[in-house]
Amino acid sequence: MVKTKNKKRNYTYAVGRRREAVARVRLFKGDKEHLVNNLPIGKYFEGAVFKEAWTKPFALTNTVGKYFITVRVVGGGKKGQLTATVLGTARAFTKLNTEKFRPPLKKAGLLTRDARAKQRRMVGTGGKARRQKQSPKR
Repeated sequence: MVKTKNKKRNYTYAVGRRREAVARVRLFKGDKEHLVNNLPIGKYFEGAVFKEAWTKPFALTNTVGKYFITVRVVGGGKKGQLTATVLGTARAFTKLNTEKFRPPLKKAGLLTRDARAKQRRMVGTGGKARRQKQSPKR
């Protein structure tokens, strides 16, 4: 007989993606430190521009200090990871309370998945996606 622990989930879960980055976001109630890959979010995403981006969902929903996030993010670069984290946070807020949080997040464009990705390399293009072989003159 296999025993399974029945843990009560006290968080809201959502996934955000951007290019190669995937961010798994957990939104908790309370006033603790935001963590990304077990580091404080300010250390992981350094700089004022990054701070403005990841605090935007909290500012729009008027929940600064009421909720905190823990994020597991893999793949991509820092900018893609940041955008994935913001999308995941916005989706978690929407799951929490759709009527209250969805309109301001949607209006700010935080619930839109940016589907742009690197174009695959084509055959006969010399290693690049849009490069073409040089045509002979004359």
